[in-house]
Amino acid sequence: MPFYLLGKRRICYLWVHKKIGQPYLGIVDGKLIDSPELFSEKRSRMKIFLIDPGEDIPISKIDAILGIATK
Repeated sequence: MPFYLLGKRRICYLWVHKKIGQPYLGIVDGKLIDSPELFSEKRSRMKIFLIDPGEDIPISKIDAILGIATK
């Protein structure tokens, strides 16, 4: 799975949800971020941000989440 890195630290990845077929942004150590837009499902470390392909990408929400993830 391809990850986006900051230095040598994995931050996030893009993938498609197997059950609903919707793209999402997976956040490494998302369990440390408290945001109503992030879902953990059965993941212990990662949380996901679902992206609706029929809508504009919510850049400001993603920027805020990634800002927290890179601290």
